[in-house]
Amino acid sequence: MTQHRKGLVLDFGGVLTTPLPPAALAFEKREGLAEGTLLTGLYLAPEGIRLTEELERGTLTQTQWNEAAGRLLGIPPDNLMGRIFTDLRPEPSVIAAAAAARRAGVKVGILSNSVGLVPWNLYDGFEVERLYDSVVLSEVHGMRKPEPEMYRLVLDELGLRAEECVFVDDTEQHLPPAAALGFATVHAVDPARTVAALETLLGIRLTDRVTA
Repeated sequence: MTQHRKGLVLDFGGVLTTPLPPAALAFEKREGLAEGTLLTGLYLAPEGIRLTEELERGTLTQTQWNEAAGRLLGIPPDNLMGRIFTDLRPEPSVIAAAAAARRAGVKVGILSNSVGLVPWNLYDGFEVERLYDSVVLSEVHGMRKPEPEMYRLVLDELGLRAEECVFVDDTEQHLPPAAALGFATVHAVDPARTVAALETLLGIRLTDRVTA
């Protein structure tokens, strides 16, 4: 008999929000940048990688990141992070599924590589402190996914073992460390498929609970 999981840990951006790549592409168009400039400059180039990792660890403020990333990309730095992700929206089906799981007694936490909270706050309007049992943001703890200690932190806060939990992330390289600890993992590439996978792993008809 399948042992259903009692905990659910969700990445934030790209899981509880709409996907990040379309927002980044829209930003490039608005700024008159060639397609792929953002990905190449901030997530593939060594200097961009360093800046983003420091931001996620909290050793660089969002304002400092905006200034440095603006220089790298050759664009104004004012509220750059907010401009990049202005098109992100809540992903209602996954948010509703998480709420349904929680109503059914599953503990639900957020594990997010954060991007600073000022001047632009990615989590504004999501009521994360009220709607989730644990919210672990990388900058608060000075570490980031895929470091195993990040996953252990959220387990400690939920009071559960990894073997009792499901972890969902849209970034594939964040999944193996979670799996190594014992999490069941779901790669979030499509909201409907994510919710279906969670229904199987948690043994709950999440969509029925959402529409009832």
